[in-house]
Amino acid sequence: MNRLKKFTSFSLRDLAASAGPTILGIAAVCVAAYLIVDPAPPRKVVLGTGQDNSAYDVFGKKYQELLKKEGIAVTLQGSHGSRDNLKLLGEGRTDIAFVQSGSTDQAEAERRGLVSLGSLFTEPVWLFLRTKEGAPPLNQLTQLRGLKINIGARGSGTPRLVRQILEVNGVDREELQTTQLDNTPATVELLEGRIDGLVFAAAADDPLIQMLLQTPGIVLFDFSQAEAYTRRLPFLSHVTLPHGIVDFGRDLPARDYHLIAPTATLVARDDLHPALVELFVQAAAKIHGGAGWFQQQGQFPSAKYTEIPVADEAAKYYKDGAPFLQRYMSFWLANFLDRMWVLLLALSALILPLSKIVPPLYVWRVRSRIYRWYGQLRTVEGAIEDAVEVAKEDRGAIYAAQLERLNEIEDRVNHLSIPLSFANDLYGLRSHVHFVRQRIVGLMGGTPEGIVETSA
Repeated sequence: MNRLKKFTSFSLRDLAASAGPTILGIAAVCVAAYLIVDPAPPRKVVLGTGQDNSAYDVFGKKYQELLKKEGIAVTLQGSHGSRDNLKLLGEGRTDIAFVQSGSTDQAEAERRGLVSLGSLFTEPVWLFLRTKEGAPPLNQLTQLRGLKINIGARGSGTPRLVRQILEVNGVDREELQTTQLDNTPATVELLEGRIDGLVFAAAADDPLIQMLLQTPGIVLFDFSQAEAYTRRLPFLSHVTLPHGIVDFGRDLPARDYHLIAPTATLVARDDLHPALVELFVQAAAKIHGGAGWFQQQGQFPSAKYTEIPVADEAAKYYKDGAPFLQRYMSFWLANFLDRMWVLLLALSALILPLSKIVPPLYVWRVRSRIYRWYGQLRTVEGAIEDAVEVAKEDRGAIYAAQLERLNEIEDRVNHLSIPLSFANDLYGLRSHVHFVRQRIVGLMGGTPEGIVETSA
């Protein structure tokens, strides 16, 4: 009979069985923390832009292209402009949108749950007028009384801006004949002579503005009191259209023009994922960070020139630059590593208390493989004790059967794989097996024929 005793310095199987539930529990909590406490950023986002071929539309496509490289699908949602975009944000139909400064105020933005990602570029107020033969150029907005002026499309921020400008000039909107056509049809109406003027609030690279700046018979209004406007309406800034910048060869414009300008801002719902806020701000730096007609290199994007509270992540970017990890690795990998602190927090809360449970479980599991044989020994002893109540001639068969059973138990015990630190428990079990055998042999009056006594 093979009685090979197996000893190991350590039982990986028992450790795995003891620590397995604990490890699975920790993993489950970590996954839950990762997904619930700080979920991964969505891969789809809706950006509110503006009218077709407007600056908002053009820039929206640039954001779409840049974020596509980072695995973010940007859907562009057209609109008439800032007021429409604010409405779309409030209804949850867009996640982020272009909004002109002055279109809302801080109280309204906070009530709607909106935050700014910063200002992107200036949007000068362009008042284009038809020239009248023999008439001097207009130099005061009060001279607009009685004229037919398109003040911007419904849903854009321009009509509200025009009302504010007229108000500080003491001009009631009712004193003008106003229309609210989209930019393209309004330009057609101006060129056809059916209206006297139109107002844009847009970036200088808007195709319609570029065309009107070079169209004979159309003049640009000079806001000679531009600096005063910025005092009365703080969301405006004073910018200058430099002499000759439109066309040096044709000397257009023939002199400097003073303009007043709100700024275009990126506005998002305050539940937009922080990682997407960072990604959009970084994209804004690439798109709007260069020099232009009205801005210096690096002037935009900026946390200035916006009445809407700036998101914390955006403010941090303007102060410290891009997050450290995102400077050297992809967005998704950097975001994953940045969010690992959630897992570390979960692990620190679980590992210490659970680590105190694993060692006792390990000891219990190893010893349970020894202790369960004591149950078998107790069964054998019970059978021996019950044998005194049967006929004397039948007791020998019972003792012989229990002795055979005891040999099987010993053989199984000898094949147990037990760590060396528990060898004392194993040898204790084997001595108890030997003790029970000696008792059976004693009751039988010696070693029964055909059964060889095993040694401990």
